[in-house]
Amino acid sequence: MASLLHHPDEYPQLFIFTVKHLNHMLLLARNLRSFLLFLIGIGTCNSLYAQTSTPDTVRIGCYLLSLHDLDFREQEYTARFWVWMVYNKKLEDLENSLEIANAKEVTVDEVVIDSLEGKKWVQFKLKCIMKENWAIQHFPFDRQRLQILVENSKYDQSSLIFMPDTSGKLYDPDMTISGWKIRKTAIEIGTSEYKTGFGDSRLEHFNAAYSQLAVVVDVERNAWGLFFKLFLGMYVAFAIAYVTFFIDAQHADARFGLPVGGLFAAVGNKYVIDGYLPFSSQLTIVDILHGATFLAIFFTVMFSVISLRIDDTGKRKQSQKTDRTVGFIILGIYGLINCIMLILSVFHIGG
Repeated sequence: MASLLHHPDEYPQLFIFTVKHLNHMLLLARNLRSFLLFLIGIGTCNSLYAQTSTPDTVRIGCYLLSLHDLDFREQEYTARFWVWMVYNKKLEDLENSLEIANAKEVTVDEVVIDSLEGKKWVQFKLKCIMKENWAIQHFPFDRQRLQILVENSKYDQSSLIFMPDTSGKLYDPDMTISGWKIRKTAIEIGTSEYKTGFGDSRLEHFNAAYSQLAVVVDVERNAWGLFFKLFLGMYVAFAIAYVTFFIDAQHADARFGLPVGGLFAAVGNKYVIDGYLPFSSQLTIVDILHGATFLAIFFTVMFSVISLRIDDTGKRKQSQKTDRTVGFIILGIYGLINCIMLILSVFHIGG
């Protein structure tokens, strides 16, 4: 203070110095305040993002009432079942975006909307004509996997995921499938992916994923009765042709007429079975057994010609011996092929 009193001309400089420092301090405070607000904003945004990026869980379940009208030719079957969802009410219009992904036709018989523990509770009773790619390699000893795929078309997997409701039974204990037995049932959660942006060109990666519920029913055919019904005509055709080996070579009309009749019968039997099955490029047991029958009848005719030629040279005993030998060989090979194919099909070996 003494130095200031002795130098009064330094007052203005001191005042200017003090004002400058105050301005710097105020500017620093404003910058610090802005920086703190920025950090708070980032934290708030991260918190909001974390909340919005967590998908909502939808508890979903199914109860099968019946599976019937399994149509192999049309590649379809009919399913009647209940499906329900319990979810947060903020998922607007979810009940109207539910779809059965692998259904040809869906009929909604009943809809029940209620609330449960503060959540929305929606139940549907549906009748669906389901499309199915039947596995026919081992027909009629086939096993099939029937699936009902449930999705929603509005919320992708980042917004909604399904959680299976596994309490209780999956199907009615009185449910039966005519001609089939149920081996196993399951309810599974998976993802359905669509490699497209659905017209949104702003997306860098065209990959939309949706949560999916799969109701799986593994069934096995009660096959032996159907097998004999379908293949009896084929075996009778072979037997008719095989009788040729017990007819004397002198009776040429009978020896050639029976195999030809058997061949027509086998071809007709093949057409009957093919009319029951869908078209397939795979070689099935039906194709192999009928192919073996056609070849057996062909060799029967061929060796009948040889036997007839031998008999014409006066060697009747040799002709008869040829008939017996060739007949046993054809019967043995034909029977072996049938046994092998039946074993492979019954035990589902090789496919």
